[in-house]
Amino acid sequence: MRKRHEAASVASKGSSSSVASEKYSNDAEIRPDVGVGNIKRSSFAWLALFFIIAYSCSSIYQYQFQSMPVPLSAEQAGKRGFSEIEAFNHVKALTEVGPHPVGSEALNEALQYVLTACETIKKIAHWEVDVEVDIFHVESGANRLDSGLFAGRSLVYSDLNHVVVRISPKYMSEAREKSILVSSHIDTVFSTEGAGDCSSCVGVMLELARGISQWAHGLKKGVIFLFNTGEEEGLNGAHSFITQHPWSKTVQMAIDLEAMGIGGKSSIFQAGPHPWAIENYASVAKYPSGQIVAQDLFSSGVIKSATDFQVYKDVAGLSGLDFAYVDNTAVYHTKNDKLELLTKGSLQHLGENMLAFLLHIGASSHFPEGSSTESKEDISNNKAIYFDILGTYMVVYRQKFANLLHNSVIMQSLLIWATSLFMGGIPAAASLALSCLGVLLMWLFALGFSLLVAFLIPMISSSPVPYVASPWLVVGLFGAPAILGALTGQHLGYLLFKKYLLNLHSKRRQIPPIIQADLVKLEAERWLYKAGSFQWLILLILGNYFKIGSSYLALVWLVSPAFAFGFFEATLSPARLPKPLKLATLVLGLATPILFSAGIFIRLAATIIGGMVRLDRNPGGTPEWLGNFVIAAYIAALLSLTLVYLLSYVHLSGVKGTITLATLVLFGLSLAVVSFGVVPPFSEDTARAVNVVHVVDATGGLDEIHTPESYVSLFSTTPGNLNKEVEHINESFICGKNKTVDFVTFSVKYGCRTYNDATSGWSEDDIPTMHVGSDAKENKRITQVSINTKDSVRWVLAINTDEIEDFKLNDARSSEELISVDRKSSVDGWHIIQFSGGKNAPRLFDLTLYWRSGSTPSIDGYLLKLRTDVDILTPITERILQKLPYWCSLFGKSTSPHTLAFLRNLAVNF
Repeated sequence: MRKRHEAASVASKGSSSSVASEKYSNDAEIRPDVGVGNIKRSSFAWLALFFIIAYSCSSIYQYQFQSMPVPLSAEQAGKRGFSEIEAFNHVKALTEVGPHPVGSEALNEALQYVLTACETIKKIAHWEVDVEVDIFHVESGANRLDSGLFAGRSLVYSDLNHVVVRISPKYMSEAREKSILVSSHIDTVFSTEGAGDCSSCVGVMLELARGISQWAHGLKKGVIFLFNTGEEEGLNGAHSFITQHPWSKTVQMAIDLEAMGIGGKSSIFQAGPHPWAIENYASVAKYPSGQIVAQDLFSSGVIKSATDFQVYKDVAGLSGLDFAYVDNTAVYHTKNDKLELLTKGSLQHLGENMLAFLLHIGASSHFPEGSSTESKEDISNNKAIYFDILGTYMVVYRQKFANLLHNSVIMQSLLIWATSLFMGGIPAAASLALSCLGVLLMWLFALGFSLLVAFLIPMISSSPVPYVASPWLVVGLFGAPAILGALTGQHLGYLLFKKYLLNLHSKRRQIPPIIQADLVKLEAERWLYKAGSFQWLILLILGNYFKIGSSYLALVWLVSPAFAFGFFEATLSPARLPKPLKLATLVLGLATPILFSAGIFIRLAATIIGGMVRLDRNPGGTPEWLGNFVIAAYIAALLSLTLVYLLSYVHLSGVKGTITLATLVLFGLSLAVVSFGVVPPFSEDTARAVNVVHVVDATGGLDEIHTPESYVSLFSTTPGNLNKEVEHINESFICGKNKTVDFVTFSVKYGCRTYNDATSGWSEDDIPTMHVGSDAKENKRITQVSINTKDSVRWVLAINTDEIEDFKLNDARSSEELISVDRKSSVDGWHIIQFSGGKNAPRLFDLTLYWRSGSTPSIDGYLLKLRTDVDILTPITERILQKLPYWCSLFGKSTSPHTLAFLRNLAVNF
């Protein structure tokens, strides 16, 4: 009887969750080999589980994102199927013309090729199908987007050409009144042949058009294929079609095809606002691929980019889908966006999915109304939450259902926690607080260790981002310190928690010290596991409150481990002593979350690493460690979130020393590889992004005698100095931050310049002019400025909105108004006009400036800043490009200057 009484006394102190009960069942009995005996588990089990999880994550990523369908030939695909081989031939033909930006002869060749291919499709189409081919010449226009990448800008275009194809059933004329738009762009930036961005999209569209032309006699809607130009210069192709082409009025759904890398699976990264398109895509796509995580990141502005889909959604009020290739994002807009890197099966993947989708919605009698009539609340509640599972099945549900589901889980979780804390009283509340402190310490140490390494890398490496060409290096450089930090932080929390529990139990009935210590360890372990679910509960609450689509990840990381814990560990009997967590609890609890999220997390890491190539939007304007901080913070946060359950399993094993040693060895080896340059930071296929620009600086007041300064500027959007590159080129470059170059839309704060042979290849007649025609100061001050861009049909003008309230821009040749007087947004006190056009675009402009009332002009400020671009190579530029190291590549975007740029400004006190 005495033995039973002692057992009950020990049990009553063994768990703070049952402190409300002073007694355990009289039948409870402590035995050294049961419950608390032999609690030190084998370190082999933890290590085996860790490696199994790591291997599973890698396998999931490979299967979900790298497993491609087999490319089909024309014979294998059949007359009505999709053939990658045929689409690839189109891509090859387009890349063979070389870079083809707006205004180039190469673009005319590419347009002619697409037009010829479309005419061939028309000839071989099914006899009951109408195929209309239109070469659409665009008049001048202006696009102003109030949000996203182009906020505070007016995007003006002129003399563009598009190829537009409409396929519809011949004997159903009403089908033309309800059309589906499939769109992509032919033009590239000046630095690349554009195999991925977006010749791959155009090749897929041409093969799709051929396939649809054999099926369209059974459709109830027309399908319009828009092969536009001007996308790379500010989404001008999409805007000109929507605002000027007569067929645009029939479009009720838009599908945009894009590339932010080259090859891989083309995934949906934007859908909506109406969920009808994504719901139908999910039901018929053979290899569905799409993640709401990408949409959340894109819409948040974290990813600094834009696609034609923004025009279709914001300007035309259309719903639809936005697809993109995102493999190998480091090659984006560089010379390495080339045919050789296009993964086999990539075109087949997108083509088969799109063909099935277009045939399905084209034959549907239902078509959703535009979302423009819906309130913001209705649109928000109808937003689609979508994600694919291993690229074989897509889950889609609406925000309204997500609210119900999340609220239900949140309320049940809070109820369980509240009940547990109520029953456990103050000790239970203190236990929760201390276990959460362990999680917080895990975060702090994981972030601290990895961010410290991120700060140190630029000091010991030849490049601040030495892992771009070898992404696996981040595992050792940032992953190992993060794991070590997470383990250290949680172990400290574990020790504090143990101390509290020992103190708590010591105040009650006497328990043998050995048994008491064992009970405390078991209880601490279980609380740390539960604190992990509490962490995910907090994230689910926040995500649900802000209606973040990616909150489904918090849901699965909360529910599955909690279910496993309840299934294997929980008990309603207070007589039960705490026991070690079972291995089955972790296996069952983590299986579903890993299946849902492993591939996404790895893919996002690869995308971030690739983005380091173009991180420094104002070269030299950000610290060299910033890119490392971004990656280190992502990896540390990811490991803290996902290892929280697994690390709680460590403390009762002898594996802590092994983990510490393994992470230190891995980190040391990675650091040595980076320090000694064993692995180069860049390669021929993953190059550093640079710009080589022959600058003619003619800035200065109009009343001054100013001799233009001419030099070649070398700068990079990839962090780091250019010493190695300059030494390789050997053209007397001087590098530093002593002279900032203002390229109007961005500033080069660190760069290199040479004056060698910089006076040849241009003449003073090429320098743009800004002439003040009149300056009326009566009542409201109005100034007329004439602008002559000379040979340039691509230019950027910044207008000082601190001085100028409004303005209008006219084509001086035709007096056509390009930008009217209305309210205009600005960024950092400037409104930017970006102009691009074909060879026949205007070069003479009249600018009318309306000054702010009561404006007191600054003495030294600029009123206007102008940059004009010319896509030619001067002798010195051509020589430098020939000597450019293999690990470097020209980088282009809508704001990047071409290889010859002229700078001119107008002072406020002109």
